Amino acid sequence: MATAYLGVGANLGEKKKNTAIAIKRLAQRAGRILALSPFYESPAWGFVSENDFLNVALAIETPLSPFRLLAITQQIEREMGRTVKTSGVYQDRIIDIDILLYEDRILNTPRLTLPHPLMHERRFVIVPLARIAPGLLHPVLGKTIGELAEAF
Repeated sequence: MATAYLGVGANLGEKKKNTAIAIKRLAQRAGRILALSPFYESPAWGFVSENDFLNVALAIETPLSPFRLLAITQQIEREMGRTVKTSGVYQDRIIDIDILLYEDRILNTPRLTLPHPLMHERRFVIVPLARIAPGLLHPVLGKTIGELAEAF
């Protein structure tokens, strides 16, 4: 079993309900939810939108490999109506699930980069994550999540 940290966000439709559905499906298919942050509302990041995002961070104990976990998260996104996974161009979305950290694993492949390469630049990721794992060490930056949150 491994512990992974995920970010879940939505800015279209019934955001709270969509987020809850995604979390329930993660618990059913990917493992046991160990911790869940409070909801965090934020404006869109990387693009202009009238719709604010609702974000949460969670810790999950999973038997899945990082790549299998990625496949499950993408399957859940598709089932919930997400048709396009952005590649550099951000847009509104009904649900977004990102693997932020997987243990202290460092990966850099075309399919998956761990830790998430932009997580430390995103307040809507770091602040909720710091609520559930402030002492967790970022394996590349060598700082705790709590220290990264203080930068905001």
